[in-house]
Amino acid sequence: MRRSAACYVRRVTPDDFRRLALALPETVEGEHQGHPDFRAHGRVFASLHPDGVRAMVKVPPAVQQRLVAQHANVCAPANGAWGRAGCTMVTLALANGALLRDALQEAWQFAGLGPAKKASKRRPAR
Repeated sequence: MRRSAACYVRRVTPDDFRRLALALPETVEGEHQGHPDFRAHGRVFASLHPDGVRAMVKVPPAVQQRLVAQHANVCAPANGAWGRAGCTMVTLALANGALLRDALQEAWQFAGLGPAKKASKRRPAR
C-alpha cells in the first residue's frame, strides 16, 4: 500500500520559525511578556507563543484576510484589537515553510513602513 506524499510533510517547529524570522535582514530576537519576539526597524513583526504551538505575524489587514481565506485551518486573526490591527496567529504544525516565509516577509516589510520606534525612556526596573 502506498502512502500519500502528505504523510511525509515535515512539521514546522518553533526553531524553524525562529530560523526563518532571523534570516530576514536586520532582524533581532528579543523577549516580550515572557516569550520570544522578532523585531526589525525597531518594531515587533513576529513572535512565538509561549505554548510552542502557535506563532504570530503582524501583517497588513488585507494580507491577514488573504492568509485566513487561503489557509483557514492554519491562520486566524488574534483576539480583539490586535487581530484587527493585523496580528495573525499561525498554528506551526499545520503550516509549511513556504507559507511561513511569505507571511514573515510580509510582516517584516510591514514593520518597515513606518518610522522606527524610539527607544523607551523608561528606567529599567530595579
